[in-house]
Amino acid sequence: MLAEGVGFEPTVDVATQNGFRVLWSLCCPVHLVLSRAVPSTVSCYPVQAWRYNSVYVQLQFVVLILIPMIHNKSRRGRLPREQIYRRLEEAVSELHERFGGLPSPVEAEDIWTSIWYQEAHHSTALEGNTLVLKQVEALLNQGLAVGNKELREYLEVTGYAAAAKWVYGQALEAGEWDPRAPISLTEVRHIHELAIGPVWEVAPHRQATPQERPGGFRRHDIHPFPGGMTPLPWVEIEGAMADWVSSLSTISTSDNPIESMAEAHGGFERIHPFLDGNGRTGRLLLNLLLVRSGYPPAVIYMRDRNRYLKALTRADEGDPGPLGELIGRSVTDNLYSFVVPAVAGPNRLVPLASLSTKERPVAALRMAIERGRLKAQKGSDGQWRSTRAWLDEYVSSLYKRH
Repeated sequence: MLAEGVGFEPTVDVATQNGFRVLWSLCCPVHLVLSRAVPSTVSCYPVQAWRYNSVYVQLQFVVLILIPMIHNKSRRGRLPREQIYRRLEEAVSELHERFGGLPSPVEAEDIWTSIWYQEAHHSTALEGNTLVLKQVEALLNQGLAVGNKELREYLEVTGYAAAAKWVYGQALEAGEWDPRAPISLTEVRHIHELAIGPVWEVAPHRQATPQERPGGFRRHDIHPFPGGMTPLPWVEIEGAMADWVSSLSTISTSDNPIESMAEAHGGFERIHPFLDGNGRTGRLLLNLLLVRSGYPPAVIYMRDRNRYLKALTRADEGDPGPLGELIGRSVTDNLYSFVVPAVAGPNRLVPLASLSTKERPVAALRMAIERGRLKAQKGSDGQWRSTRAWLDEYVSSLYKRH
């Protein structure tokens, strides 16, 4: 602690006291607040305050020293947005140059299945579905409806999963699409029909007309959302969706494709072309854009729901940056967690993020490298890379030492 008791009197020279006075003049508002909280303290400077009240000094230390340190440490933990984009582009380039690009679902079924479970669970959970990941895996892998849930919830997951599987299948297979027209209106309708069709059979929208079935654009106006965004009137949807599809042609030539896709995702949600299922369909369309551009899919996790909604609001206001950042982080996580470890093989150099686990995070691996215990190479981009074989060798040595 800073002060042992009321009688503690430090020896401080005049120059140091003058330094304290300058610092204190900058922190006067905090001093006023704390002096009211501890009325017995009437001194003007911290050197004198030490003589009167140790609790007061300790409060000063927490407010002036510890809180800024913690705040700065938390800020250092998050990469700037431009650095996130740059690292993602470097990682995708490396994936193409060293590993032949994103593997197709046929070549690497395990990779896509892992992402498939995560996406089907979290994207439906964002809309209120209560199935947990283990129940989703049992449903999609074994066809088992585990738990006492409503039929509607199981069908929400199976419908979304069917649409996601279609998206993955379209991703890298040769087709009639090209970068100048990455998505057609027919595909938009088809994805909505796949995702919403199963649950619609047992729980259709109560106000739906026959034209508003899955795959059909809405014929109703929608009330403004709590955040203030008002979807387009239904009579403008056909034209707005045609414009939206045309706008996607600029993504392939964009200087920042992730942020351009974020802008497109926000634009789709503002149109809100369907009576129900716009959030799920919008995220599926986002992933179709991503995988057709050579990126892994994005999974917006339930824990990030508030950040996602706030980012959509910012996109509505003309700033797609926060949404692009969220998407960029998600794509990078999937790249390092699922794709690179599976395609690299045990003897290929990969970034540390692809080898990290909860038990051995990147920081621990970097420390092992610095201590000479984990073999690694530092690339021209400043990133350390190691191999699965070298990591296994390092882990084995830990057990031998114990």
